[in-house]
Amino acid sequence: MTERVLVIAAHPDDEALGCGGTMARHALAGDSVDVVFMADGVFSRDAADLDARRDSARKSCTILGANTPAFFDFPDQKLDTVGFLAVVQAIEPVIARLQPTVIYTHHGGDLNLDHRIVHQAVMTALRPMPASTYRAIYAFEVASSTEWASFAIGEPFCPDHFVDISATIDRKLDALHAYAQEMRDFPHARSYEAQRALAVVRGAAVGLPSAEAFVTLRSMVR
Repeated sequence: MTERVLVIAAHPDDEALGCGGTMARHALAGDSVDVVFMADGVFSRDAADLDARRDSARKSCTILGANTPAFFDFPDQKLDTVGFLAVVQAIEPVIARLQPTVIYTHHGGDLNLDHRIVHQAVMTALRPMPASTYRAIYAFEVASSTEWASFAIGEPFCPDHFVDISATIDRKLDALHAYAQEMRDFPHARSYEAQRALAVVRGAAVGLPSAEAFVTLRSMVR
């Protein structure tokens, strides 16, 4: 079955960190993969910085086999100031146009507030309706946000869905090279070495060489 995959991410680089290997696997299987970025991902409003971040996002999506991404350009780290309804209403037309069958987005307990708002907005925009086209919604983990959260923020990330990315882990890391300015030296969680190690740990948890892990937010068998 060919899937229509939609990744809804708060910032450029969240898609590669959270589900880059899975996106590449979908693309290699012939699935259509679209990505939407809700916030611009840079503190500065300088046009050159915004353009550079968009270029990085386009390169990442090309490497992963996704279609040209869409950008909403809400202010970085300020989604709580724009009004929750505005975020939901930005997502709803995308859902209606693409009619995705599988959606990937943020975990609701992340340390990053933008991530949490996007999670809630996605779940609101994807309220179950008789005409809904999707069969599954999954939450991904983002290094230096998901694992840095506390119990006071929300439920911890406890994955129950694992995707074998043994054949696409290198492509994921290549996509992260498009965001070289956002990566850090090892042993930071947002380093290339740590990202490969995380894939190995997630894979070993289910008997695979490398994997990405997700929390199932909703799953339906039609």
